[in-house]
Order: sequence, then C-alpha cells, then structure tokens
Amino acid sequence: MIKGKACQATALAFGERCKNILGANWLAQLYTVKADSKGSKDDVYSSKVKYILKRGNPYLWVPEGDMHNVNTLIDERGSLSVSSPIPGPLMSLLRSVKKFPARVAFTGDVLPLREAKAEVAFEALRRAIEIENRAIDHASYSVTGILSSANASCRARCHNFEEIVNRKDDFVIYKFSIRSCTFIDSSGGTWEVEDLDTLRSSKQDLLLPFSEKIIDGINHSEARRRALIFFCLVYLNISVRDAFLLSVDHKGIDVLAKVPSKEIAGDAEWREVRIAFKDEVPDVEAFCNLLVEMEEATLGEINSFSGLG
Repeated sequence: MIKGKACQATALAFGERCKNILGANWLAQLYTVKADSKGSKDDVYSSKVKYILKRGNPYLWVPEGDMHNVNTLIDERGSLSVSSPIPGPLMSLLRSVKKFPARVAFTGDVLPLREAKAEVAFEALRRAIEIENRAIDHASYSVTGILSSANASCRARCHNFEEIVNRKDDFVIYKFSIRSCTFIDSSGGTWEVEDLDTLRSSKQDLLLPFSEKIIDGINHSEARRRALIFFCLVYLNISVRDAFLLSVDHKGIDVLAKVPSKEIAGDAEWREVRIAFKDEVPDVEAFCNLLVEMEEATLGEINSFSGLG
C-alpha cells in the first residue's frame, strides 16, 4: 500500500462538515416571517441570497427591493439553508439513487448592519475576491489542469460576487447571528451541532472557494474519475465499478462509488466513501499537487499489482 499521503476513511465531525459546506458555497436560501401592518404572520417568505462566512457567521447580501428587508424590520427571526455544491451531472446521479446534497440549516436572527459595519463587511468580501483571483492568476499547471476541465457554466466563487461589487448600493448587508445549527446528510438524516465554536474562524479559506470547480473538473475527466477508482482500491481496499468526486476539504475527499452488491450477483449500489489525507492541505495549490501525486502513486501501485511495473 502507498504510505504517507493518504489513509483510511476518517469521519469528520458534523460541525466541521457544516463549516466546509458554508466555506464551499456562496448562495443560501433565506427564510423570514412575512409581515404586514398587523405584525408578523405565520407565513414564511424565502429567496436565494449571496453570502460570505466571516468569523463563523454568514454575512448576507439581500437585494434592496427584496421582501426580507421589510420582514426583518418587524421580526428579526430567520432561518438559512446552505447545500454542498453539486455541479454538473452529479446532481442527476444523486437524484437517480434517491440522494440529496448534504446541507446545513440554521436558525437565528437576521440583523442589518449599520453603515460602518456594512463597509467592513464589504471590504472583507472585496479582500476575499482579490485573494481568490490572485490564486487563479498564479496557479500552477496542476491547478489549471483541473479547473479548466470544469464546465464553462461552473464559475469560480469570486466571479459570482461581481454583481455585488459593481452594484454595491443595490444591496442591504445583514449579519445572520446563529442560534442553532443542523447538519442534514444525503439520506435526510439530521444531527444537531451543539458546539457552534467549530464554525468560528477568522482565517481566510484558500481551498473551499474552489471546491465546486474542482469537483466539476474532476468529474468531467474520464482519466481522473478512473483515478478515483484506483484510490478506492489502493487506499480503502474497495473494488468499485465507477466513481464521482462528491466533496473536497482540507482533510480529504468524499467519493460517490459504485460498489458491487454483496447480496445480488452482478448488481451494484452507489455508496459514499471517504479518503482522508495524512496531513491537511492549506490551499488549492497544495490540494491539486497532492491529488496529482496520489494519481501517479496509485497508477504505479496498480501497475505493480498487474505485473506491469
């Protein structure tokens, strides 16, 4: 077996999984209580809003004319739902096997930011965009080789914030103050996250903003999907017929693998498996370099198994 760079599956804590989902996405579904002159009603209004994660709390950019701006004047309570990014053909596959993207659901208060704090949030967004653009501009071949394989409609996260930067005054900025957090897995199972401190980090994430393009780039490459099959065999000792990358993070990758059934000969089922790294990768460059190393190492291992090495 290959030593040092990867190890057996290691489950992430639910709080970590929620933080990874938040760091990988930029679009959330916001729910607020509908309000009128008589006060709050039981009806709920929802719409998609863009956000960034800052010190464990989502900061939301709500279009100026959106009903949320009226609702929160009377009732600050709200909820927020964020899904793991599932680009391209992966969503169709999940639906066909009756699975859903893992997601995180929050309850909390939707608090408008006053001018000074809103400017701080906007500057944090602008810095995040600059850092992500710089990472793309200075990316090595191992990074561009993966990102360029993604579908043209799958854009880097920083590009999805261009509208906000160009039309700054058309948005109201809110802090979503979290009161509760629930992790929901692909089968619909739910787990409450009690330690909300897991979500809090002041450090700029240098990997997760690229996860959607990484996932789509790898899943659109037959050679790289074949490498995922080799990873399952070499690192997990699991023989699989097909594989798609499901998610990435600093500690490893989750793979949706087609595993032969133990009950029915010739049949197979899609199962989620995890390949954990021995050491955390700090950014997109380190992640892609490690992935290339793993591809080369496992190919050599497979060739030696076959007597070709």
